[in-house]
Amino acid sequence: MERLGRARRAGFTLVELMVVMVILVLLAALVIPRVMNRAEDARRATTIVNMKTLVNQLEQYRIDNAAKVPSTEQGLEALVKEPTSPPKPKRWKGPYIDQVPKDGWGNDFQYLSIESGRDFHLWSFGADGVEGGEGLDADIRSWERETFAEG
Repeated sequence: MERLGRARRAGFTLVELMVVMVILVLLAALVIPRVMNRAEDARRATTIVNMKTLVNQLEQYRIDNAAKVPSTEQGLEALVKEPTSPPKPKRWKGPYIDQVPKDGWGNDFQYLSIESGRDFHLWSFGADGVEGGEGLDADIRSWERETFAEG
């Protein structure tokens, strides 16, 4: 008879299991949002690092090619292989990079040649992949030094 009583007490009751499940759910509710924010912070930092690399290589391209950057049509691909469309670079010394990187969310960077090829704008649309937005969805622009300097 004593053995039967011990066997019943050896397992967990349904109430005990429910208490443990509630504690696990509460812990997950606290931890998961923090982990997700860290992942988004890492994607933003990756975007800024990749953008800085592109800016540096575009500056090198400009130095090599009579103060001109690739045209908007030639785009960032001009850093990988010599453009064949006009305006052809005078002294292309590339490839400047092996491949054009993507932003931290896997999207293409946006590139625009301005001032007749003497300058450029480079940006990412952020987490949502569309122009504009706030917070994590905010665009990251190379010409906005306060945003670009975060990385």
